[in-house]
Amino acid sequence: MSGRTEAGAEATIESACRELKLPTVRAEAAALAKSALAAGLTHRAYLADVLTAEVEDRAERRRQRRVADARFPRVKRLDAFDCSRSTVNEATVAALATGAFIHHGDPVVLLGDSGTGKSHLLIGTGLAAAEAGRRVRYTTAAALVNELIEAADERTLSRLIARYGRIDLLCLDELGYLSLDVRGAELLFQVLTEREEKRSVAVASNAPFSEWGRTFSDARLAGAVVDRLTFRALIIETGSDSYRLHTSSTAAGRPKAIRRDGAS
Repeated sequence: MSGRTEAGAEATIESACRELKLPTVRAEAAALAKSALAAGLTHRAYLADVLTAEVEDRAERRRQRRVADARFPRVKRLDAFDCSRSTVNEATVAALATGAFIHHGDPVVLLGDSGTGKSHLLIGTGLAAAEAGRRVRYTTAAALVNELIEAADERTLSRLIARYGRIDLLCLDELGYLSLDVRGAELLFQVLTEREEKRSVAVASNAPFSEWGRTFSDARLAGAVVDRLTFRALIIETGSDSYRLHTSSTAAGRPKAIRRDGAS
C-alpha cells in the first residue's frame, strides 16, 4: 500500500473516477468515507457502499433517460387511474403495469370514446415500461405518419422504420381521429409490419374496428392493420362514459349527465 496523504488520495480518486466515468463515486466517496469511519465499517463494506451508490445512481439516470426518450406529452401513471369510474378493472390495469405483453411482443388495443381514459392508460403503460428500463416511444398516428412521409421524401425511410422496429414498446395514440391518405396509411402499415410478433404496439383509438376503413381509406389495408393489431392482443374497451365530463359536471354542481347516448 502506498503512503498517500489525504489530499493525494482525494486527487487520485478524482482522476480515476473521471477516467473510469464514475461520477457518483467521485461525488460521494468522501462523504461515504466519513460515514464508514464513524460506523466502524471495514474497507470492504465501504467499497460496497460506494459501488452501490454508483449503480443506483446510474440506474436512476438510465430511467430518466428512457422516460425522456419516450417523449410523453404529459405524465400519467397507472396507479392514478380511477377504475371506479371506468369499465376497465384493476386486474387489467395491473396486467398493463407488469409489461408481460412486451416480453412476448404482443399488441395492446384501447378502444373507447373520448375522455374515457385511453390516453391515460396508454401513457401510463408506456411510462411504467420506460421506468423499467425498456425503450419506449409515444406518438400520435398523425405525427408518426408525418415523420414517415418526411423520411420518405428525404430517402431515409428504411432507416427510420428500422429505428422504430427496435423500440420495445410503441405507444400509438389517436388512431382514428384523422383520416390518413393512401400513402400515409401504407407507410404506417410498414412500421406495424416491421414490428409484427417481435415488438409490442399499444394503440388507442376512438373508433371500433369496423370503422377503421374510414381511417385507412382502403378496406383491404384496414383489414390487414386490424389483423396485425389483434393477433394475440390484449383488447381493452374503455366504454363511452367520459371521466373528464363527469369531473367537470361534478365540479360545477351539475347532474351526472356523462353518457353520450343521453343516459345518466
